[in-house]
Amino acid sequence: MQQREEKQLEASVESLITRVAHLKNALLSFIYKLENEFERLTWPSVLDNFALLSGQLNTINKLLRNEKTPSFRNQVIIPLLLSPDRDEELAKLTEQRVPVFSHEIVPDHLRTKPDPEVEEQEKLLSAEAARIGPEVAQKQIQTLNKLCSNLLEKLNNPRDDRDAESAAMRQSKPSFNPTDTNALVGAVAFGKGLSKCRPPGPVAPGHPGQGPMISGGPTLQQVTIGGGSGQQAGKMPSSIKTNIKSASSSMHPYNR
Repeated sequence: MQQREEKQLEASVESLITRVAHLKNALLSFIYKLENEFERLTWPSVLDNFALLSGQLNTINKLLRNEKTPSFRNQVIIPLLLSPDRDEELAKLTEQRVPVFSHEIVPDHLRTKPDPEVEEQEKLLSAEAARIGPEVAQKQIQTLNKLCSNLLEKLNNPRDDRDAESAAMRQSKPSFNPTDTNALVGAVAFGKGLSKCRPPGPVAPGHPGQGPMISGGPTLQQVTIGGGSGQQAGKMPSSIKTNIKSASSSMHPYNR
């Protein structure tokens, strides 16, 4: 009977070690992807890795809850030899994680209870939870559920909709003032809003109110704008037209 239980325990331990090794390999592969392939890693691939890890953990839990699996809680591990010297066989078995089996590391590796600091934190949390009444706890639960629901709603919205909303917000904010732009174009092109100051000098015959321009340069003739009864008094020099067009285009809102 005892030999049968020992064989059953040995088989269960071997099966558990195999399952844990598979879980460890999956974790190592996922960590490698996160550290070295994060630029090409997609969210569906991350979810697949999490699903794989979750399935392996569920398999281990089922193995531990199986009726044929002996209760490991009834098994006690006792260190028979403690030494501060390096043990190559132990280092090989633990993949260089535990090179020595000394008095310093035995309490950590053979611990069956949490650390004293963790136990104190658990006691504080338990005492705080006991002080909170049912009504306060229910309000906190409702607030947390509301926050989670809002977060899930934002995450479930399509990304295209968020991008479209952002683009619409950017386009709705003009980067210029149309009134000021029109005033600048009118002032440069047609002299609107400028003060009527005449340059010094004698008035040229036939053109009252106009003085001579720079000697040798082109003169600015009167031009009638709009659908009035007056006709164009003369042709505008090409240089003036070029300057007006350049000034108008530079003041256009899309060129600012």
